Amino acid sequence: MADSDTPRLPGLLPDAIHHAVKPGTALLRLETTRERGGVLDGAWWPRSRDIGAELPGLITALTEHLGPITRVGLDASAWEKLPTRLIIEDRVVRIDSFPVGDDTVLITRGENDHFALLVVPPDATPDAARAAMARAVRADNITRAEQILIDTGTPQA
Repeated sequence: MADSDTPRLPGLLPDAIHHAVKPGTALLRLETTRERGGVLDGAWWPRSRDIGAELPGLITALTEHLGPITRVGLDASAWEKLPTRLIIEDRVVRIDSFPVGDDTVLITRGENDHFALLVVPPDATPDAARAAMARAVRADNITRAEQILIDTGTPQA
């Protein structure tokens, strides 16, 4: 059976998502296995700490592939002016402040389907960001976000 004949499961991204991340062209990678067995489900590389400017793009991309996103959990100390909710594409997305650290964002699809994403600091170099993002989406990854950033030489806030 050719790859093109293989049915794509809902919620999984095509293999093309694994191409090199270049500044300004890609900001998100997700693990594409059915099991979601790693510590992290993906990685996000925002361009700033302005959540009002950065979050709509993330939510739009996630919604396209995963369905409606209802909540986002962030560490308030890592972001400028963290609101309690945003309206993105006519949907209310609630924003919760958790002491998760600035290296992780928690995404909720529906009521209880949670995704943990590594947050690559905005000032990371392209090479460090690519390395951190690639490691975060490995299906066998058991390394926590903070350690991935340390191991890949990605500067932390």
